[in-house]
Amino acid sequence: MTHTPTRPAPPARPPFGRALCAMITPFTDTGALDLDGAQRLADRLVGDGCEGLVLSGTTGESPTTSDAEKAALVRAVADAVGERAHIVAGVGSNDTHRTVEQARDAEKAGAHGLLVVTPYYSKPPQDAVEAHFRTVADACGLPALLYDIPGRTGTRIEPRTLLRLADHPRIVGVKDCAYDILGSQHVISRTDLAYYAGCDEYNLALYAVGGAGYVSTVSNVIPARLRAVLDAFDAGDTAAAREGQLAATPLIELMMASGLPGAVTAKALLGGLGLPAGPVRAPLLPAGREATDGLLAAYRSAKSGVQRPPETSFGER
Repeated sequence: MTHTPTRPAPPARPPFGRALCAMITPFTDTGALDLDGAQRLADRLVGDGCEGLVLSGTTGESPTTSDAEKAALVRAVADAVGERAHIVAGVGSNDTHRTVEQARDAEKAGAHGLLVVTPYYSKPPQDAVEAHFRTVADACGLPALLYDIPGRTGTRIEPRTLLRLADHPRIVGVKDCAYDILGSQHVISRTDLAYYAGCDEYNLALYAVGGAGYVSTVSNVIPARLRAVLDAFDAGDTAAAREGQLAATPLIELMMASGLPGAVTAKALLGGLGLPAGPVRAPLLPAGREATDGLLAAYRSAKSGVQRPPETSFGER
């Protein structure tokens, strides 16, 4: 008797689709905001399967773009893609008042949602973290993803805090970069929060335990390949999903774990492919020739679906 695999249950309530790209912010050769390039890149990403675009996140170099540039980027990308994709605007600083103003600006500019990062540097205790997110969510009408990335902010959004925040009608999900899949499952099993993998190596693993999808840096360059992993899993073809994830792994390793920030590696690849990118802003420095050549080789392998061990030394994120 032939056993037909049971189709996995779809993840609960993906408010911004499943396949989201943490889009780079293109700059001109002189370092100015390149809105035409941003529109062309956004159109390409949506055409290649991205269901949402996250602007001005870590990969979008949010620490070095002004509030006016962030709002202009939202307007330009929203004009380019219309209703074909969800536009999620990255907002947040270690100043709650400024974060509220950014959220309101994003709403006026045409964003469909917010990505709100944990206040950084100040290391607020959990009651203050909760108060910060509630204040921002109360300040405008957009649904919000909470960005849990303690390696950069210095402060975790603890699972117990997320359980409390889940009762807010406009807090709809989490971009999960906490590297605690047990804690993620704890919250997924007890709330309706949509969990998006924020680390590409966890895209399939988190999806398999009820995640909503991913917010991916690597999808700047292989959006169709990464979406195919989710499509295969949804269709019940877990073997194809596994093979697709593994085929992307060498590129994920080089882009995200070789010691260079994702914004640097993504821009090196996009520039090498003749796509809108431009330089990174200081204090980041561009990738060197050797690193770029290695990235391009891994990209070609990922595009062809070939699994190839990367030649890389691992560094801190």
